[in-house]
Amino acid sequence: MAKSALLRDPPVTERGARTRAALVTAARTVFERDGYLDARLVDITAEASCSTGTFYTYFASKEEIFAAVLEVAQEDMLHPGMGRVAPTDDPYAVVEASNRAYFEAYQRNARLMGLLEQVASIDPDFRELRRLRGAAFIERNARAIADLQQRGQADPELDPLLASRALSSMVSRLGYTMFVLGFGDDEPTPIDDVVYTATRLWANALRFPLS
Repeated sequence: MAKSALLRDPPVTERGARTRAALVTAARTVFERDGYLDARLVDITAEASCSTGTFYTYFASKEEIFAAVLEVAQEDMLHPGMGRVAPTDDPYAVVEASNRAYFEAYQRNARLMGLLEQVASIDPDFRELRRLRGAAFIERNARAIADLQQRGQADPELDPLLASRALSSMVSRLGYTMFVLGFGDDEPTPIDDVVYTATRLWANALRFPLS
């Protein structure tokens, strides 16, 4: 996946990497607590127990460290997915495992995903970062769909990339509405129900036997 212009190369020393990681962890705490607009660099450095000078050794701005926080969340959410299940497994189980891992990661990172949506609406750099994030999911799922087609377990007439765009968008938006917006429900929908519904829709769309 292409890298956002907001992200710089990581430190080369172990000590530098630890300090940067501590700043990113502190920043996540502050962003999730205060929101993006109200978060201040002084609060981040206080949370990390470091000086402002140390902050500027690793990051040029609040935008840069927010991008670094999102990068960590991206690594959590861009799980191996379908690749975690052996190719000989039931395709329904493959998709179910992928969806479950995605939704569980979305729950863990829901506050950040909500902040990304807000910031992307006003900042073109974060809009591009969100686009790159979406493209990574789409490309991964397109490869998985193509693999299922090659093994005779998915509709061969579907364009794998276009099918992935449609299905990945559905799953991503479902995660946002369920875990960020809450959908206005009095009680949260059990994640098992979310996984089942998304997986059933994938299975029906790709036309392979249900388990």
